[in-house]
Order: sequence, then structure tokens, then C-alpha cells
Amino acid sequence: MKDLSESQLSEIIEMALSDDVPFKTIETEYGINADQIKRIMKDNISPRSYKIWRQRVKDFSTRRKYYK
Repeated sequence: MKDLSESQLSEIIEMALSDDVPFKTIETEYGINADQIKRIMKDNISPRSYKIWRQRVKDFSTRRKYYK
């Protein structure tokens, strides 16, 4: 993860925040797994935003078979 540029980090965050992009897509494009994506999010967005994002991801995963 240390070899990611600022623009790549920004793109990963944007993709992760999108409800339309599954973790698998980010993993394929950037070679990082779901745990690494969660770490990037935790390190780069506010704690409150991270908590809300994680809850949204969890809620979606129970409604969609193939989601984050």
C-alpha cells in the first residue's frame, strides 16, 4: 500500500465511497484486498464518516449477494 500515489489513494477512496463499486473491482484494479481498503478508508476519512461508511457497507451486503 505504501507505493500508492496520492491520486491513487483518492481514486480508491472515491470508489469505496461509491455504492456501485464492489471491493472486488478495487482489488482487481489496484491489487489491494478488502482489509487494505478498509485500512485506507480508516486512515483517510474522519472517524464518524468511516463508521457511517462501514455501516452502509454492512447494510448493503445483507441486501445484495455480491457487494462490498
